[in-house]
Amino acid sequence: MAAATAFPRKSKRAKGIFWRRNTVRINYLAIVVAAILYFLLGGLWFGKLFNNQWMALEGFKAADLKNINPTIPYIVSMIANLVIAFILALVCATQKADSAVKGAQTGILMGIGFVATTALSTYMFEGRSFHLYLINEGYPVVGLALMGAVIGAWKKKAA
Repeated sequence: MAAATAFPRKSKRAKGIFWRRNTVRINYLAIVVAAILYFLLGGLWFGKLFNNQWMALEGFKAADLKNINPTIPYIVSMIANLVIAFILALVCATQKADSAVKGAQTGILMGIGFVATTALSTYMFEGRSFHLYLINEGYPVVGLALMGAVIGAWKKKAA
């Protein structure tokens, strides 16, 4: 009798939660495209739009960057982007963010709610520049909006 109470049966509600997770439809091609677009946005963001300001605030010189081999960081960044896009696709699917606008809104909420707020605490305790914070954390907020728009807008064809 004690063993039966140690492992109670799952309630109907608990079963529903677990069953719903298995019925979420994910568009894997949209995830790959969103991850690539986020990667390209990073190149535009840090390479063109905010390059000089970002380098000055980080204390980098052009010569410093020439001595760095970017291959491993690019590979790790792309893998991380795929993970981010997959998680965002799960959130969009479960929240029924099924349009570009709803997907972008979901991405912005995730970016501000989790990424920007978490980093803000770190920046404050480290005494880092708020301008640097806006550059560094503006990228994932805008990037998550872009990825959410792609994921939300891209409908998976019915089988």
